[in-house]
Amino acid sequence: MAKKKQTRAKEPVGKKTKVLLVDDHPIVRNGLRMLIQHQPDLAVCGEAEDAPEALEIVESKMPDMVVIDLSLKNTSGLDLVKDIKGRYPKIRMLVLSVHDESIYAERVLRAGAAGYIMKKEVATKVVAAIRRVLTGEIYLSEEMSSRMVHMFIGGRSEASGHPIKSLTDRELEVFQLIGRGFKTGEVAKSLKVSVSTVEYHRAHIKEKLQLNDASELMRYAVQWMNGQGAT
Repeated sequence: MAKKKQTRAKEPVGKKTKVLLVDDHPIVRNGLRMLIQHQPDLAVCGEAEDAPEALEIVESKMPDMVVIDLSLKNTSGLDLVKDIKGRYPKIRMLVLSVHDESIYAERVLRAGAAGYIMKKEVATKVVAAIRRVLTGEIYLSEEMSSRMVHMFIGGRSEASGHPIKSLTDRELEVFQLIGRGFKTGEVAKSLKVSVSTVEYHRAHIKEKLQLNDASELMRYAVQWMNGQGAT
């Protein structure tokens, strides 16, 4: 008598949360992808190295979450956060960056992201940050959370303290690009603005940072970017 073939019931497959990675360093993206793919409920749905590519993937794949670096290839991560927030307000965003949290965290939250975490943090904290943002909460380090609570209670602005904090978002982007070696025309092309607009921002940056000329601005910006660990 022929043995009855046993059939195993298929286990239900839950819908995984789709995550888009936006970073201009392939090694970083690879590390993040491996980290996320090891989670049973998360899946990487795409990778991008700049804003235009990221927006194309967002439109086609509609991820649940986007993890974004601030310094992208020829584009600004902060502008990308604002674009995604404006076009797809339901998508959650987490910024993962080498840049100082005390300078950028408040800007990132104002732009529309729901969290900020430094790249130096351990993998478990990155996963925790992703999960918290996905639940609709805000993720910041304990130190930064405490600082922002004190600012709120005291009615003080994060612009107090380091002079860099006094720069507007656009001025900070110009400053970063100068620190990366971009010339005025290249900054204008990267930010899609006119050369005169860049010159206007440069003048304000020099005034706020109390710098005398273009060479001082260049030195300061390069030192700042090197100190931030940017490449």
